[in-house]
Amino acid sequence: MESDRPSFDADRFLATLTHAPGVYRMLDERGRVLYVGKARDLRRRVSSYFRAAEQLAPKTRALMSHTRSVEVTATHTETEALLLENNLIKEYRPRYNVLLRDDKSFPYIHVSTDQAFPRFAFHRGPRNAAGRYFGPFASAGATRETLNLLQKLFQVRQCEDSYFRNRSRPCLQHQIQRCAAPCVGLVGPEAYADDVRHATMFLEGKSDEMIAELAGRMETAAGRLDYEAAARYRDQINSLRRVQARQYVSGARGDIDIVAALARDGLALVQLMMIRAGQSLGSRTILARHAAAAEAPEVLRAFVLQHYLAAAREGTLPDEILVSEPLDDLELLQSVLVEQSGRKVELRHRVRGDRARWLQITSENADLAIAQRLADRSNLRARFEALQDALGLAEAPARIECFDVSHTGGEATVASCVVFEADGPVKSDYRRFNIRDVEPGDDYAAMHQALTRRYTRVRREEGRLPDLLLVDGGRGQLGQAREVLAELGLGDLMVVGVAKGTTRKPGLETLFRLDDPTPVVLDPSSPALHLIQQVRDEAHRFAITGHRARRARARKGSVLEHVPGVGSKRRQRLLTAFGGLQGVSRAGVEDLARVDGISKTLAQAIYDAFRDAS
Repeated sequence: MESDRPSFDADRFLATLTHAPGVYRMLDERGRVLYVGKARDLRRRVSSYFRAAEQLAPKTRALMSHTRSVEVTATHTETEALLLENNLIKEYRPRYNVLLRDDKSFPYIHVSTDQAFPRFAFHRGPRNAAGRYFGPFASAGATRETLNLLQKLFQVRQCEDSYFRNRSRPCLQHQIQRCAAPCVGLVGPEAYADDVRHATMFLEGKSDEMIAELAGRMETAAGRLDYEAAARYRDQINSLRRVQARQYVSGARGDIDIVAALARDGLALVQLMMIRAGQSLGSRTILARHAAAAEAPEVLRAFVLQHYLAAAREGTLPDEILVSEPLDDLELLQSVLVEQSGRKVELRHRVRGDRARWLQITSENADLAIAQRLADRSNLRARFEALQDALGLAEAPARIECFDVSHTGGEATVASCVVFEADGPVKSDYRRFNIRDVEPGDDYAAMHQALTRRYTRVRREEGRLPDLLLVDGGRGQLGQAREVLAELGLGDLMVVGVAKGTTRKPGLETLFRLDDPTPVVLDPSSPALHLIQQVRDEAHRFAITGHRARRARARKGSVLEHVPGVGSKRRQRLLTAFGGLQGVSRAGVEDLARVDGISKTLAQAIYDAFRDAS
């Protein structure tokens, strides 16, 4: 279809540009933002894109081949331009900008200091609850490892409040010496507060002060001949020293991030190592998107811009950031971080001593991470090529989509769509469909609905279609796919049904194709079959996860929500009083009637509702 947009006169446009700092946006023929950039001098920077094609870098040449217009926004300062650039990249996520902000927020440890017996818990997301937050940690694994250490060293509780309030005897955590059992009074508020104080000191990096305090207590206990208590303090000190030796980073003071970027063979990533209060909180590998032709400095700058500006607003910026590559606007980035955070922040590249060693270690880890991913990608591409041969395709599929349906006896049916490309799964394109208005257990109708909803939207929004469509099932599911695709004018799409063998064991799958009565049975050792199994299993995992979540939501609220006279407040009182829905379902009429706001008649209605449901 021909575009109605007027042709772009580059010469006339460039003549109107100012020499002020600002931001420019490259747009395609449909007005979509392809690239956002910052300029110290708008006219000079934007003019550099309109040189002869042979003078441009390959990535810039590809960008300009799709660019049909340019928009600019002048700013008063380069700092304003940098902030605007970051906001526009976050808003539009252009295909030619390197994107590096991790999808998942960094985890924290939350201590509910407003409670008599504070809880230490894993937390991810907004930090709105009362109490203290420690972190951020580099990964969920590092956070849970620290929580596990806190249990072993200080026996602080981590259980949910509803579970804690309804205990009548110590749980298994107490029996394995991971909790002091404050829920049943085996430790008093003062002694528990002491354990919480020590655990907090550990999280603050004050292990030396805590060890000195415990050593003093050990000597006092030994002096009064309480050798059992002295032995407990001795064991705790020894455990702390072992943990300290494992987590302590030589020469580290304060909060420091070490960032190394690497780009190789069309793949780019950032390795992030985090030190807080002199202790290592682990490392994380973050893959770059839209970085096929990017170089390490560009990737590093994108990460600093996207990640640390957000950290400055969230109040989680470290005192010092060490980067592996020299950046042209290093000083500007540092001044913006200082301005946004309201405190001193150092962004450094040229370092010596311990800091140079940390950068080297992080760079080596980045090298290992990219080598592993390149090897995985090479193996995956070989599987795509093997699938091409196995199915007799003209070329290897660049994009595979697979559908699966999950339910339990027809309850809470959920269909999934997962997407794989030659570089691996594209999780941002995954979709789930809550199936409604079909006969429970009718997998054919569920598959028909999921396919219809998926590809109707793809057609309407002119989205990307797969080169190969897999459906989990045999000829019945394949027939549903044929019907949907024919109705949407996509009858030429390659569709394969993946049926499990009679014993449902991996390696015995049968492949069915449209308009081909002969099924395909691949050798169990075939790389093509391994790829199909990988994609099918991922679709199954994604579907069953969604199904279980939907089923849990339905079971959690369905019974109480349908009892007349039980509103949100009464429902909350019941759940709090009995520690959850299971406790409510087991309660008798007399027990229910003791809850504030629940009459004897209403208690009987609630009791009957649970009996009817079961």
